[in-house]
Amino acid sequence: PESLQDSFNRKSNSFKNAVQFSRSANNPTKGITVLDFDDTLATSKSMIRFTRPDGTKGKLNAEQYASTYESLSELGYEWDFSEFTKVVDGKTAPLFNKAMKLQGKFGPESMFVLTARPAESAGAIHAFLKANGLNIPLKNITGLANSTAEAKALWMAEKVGEGYNDFYFADDALQNVKAVQNMLDQFDVKSKV
Repeated sequence: PESLQDSFNRKSNSFKNAVQFSRSANNPTKGITVLDFDDTLATSKSMIRFTRPDGTKGKLNAEQYASTYESLSELGYEWDFSEFTKVVDGKTAPLFNKAMKLQGKFGPESMFVLTARPAESAGAIHAFLKANGLNIPLKNITGLANSTAEAKALWMAEKVGEGYNDFYFADDALQNVKAVQNMLDQFDVKSKV
């Protein structure tokens, strides 16, 4: 696992790159579309299982987990994401049609899926999207295995550091939307969140 110091150094370098790229008016427009998966591009019956400190077990859907994981983690809940590596009974969600239009306009190469699911879920997400006509490359599907809004915001800052300067971001969790908007507001980039 990455040490705290390594994580800080990586993030610090990302910010230096992001500031450098965002401040240069000479950079050509480089657009990026970043979409959450659960309840944004798709709905599924994939569940996150938990064990309470007293040993009793239960499960949450993606929306329940996103809104309660911090408080439940503080209470000592332990998480099992094994089912969350699959797309169980997946169906397209409201933003899927928008994603199809964006794919037609800009192509799939500048489209990314950014999910709190574990990295191992990328293959299942890729297969589901492809089966429904959305051809986002597998390498553009990032499972953060982290449900904090900060994790998504930092990932977006890294993309500013890679030269992206025109952002479209969509997520069903308000805390993620706010964190990403706050992060992008720190840079001289165009964004629709």
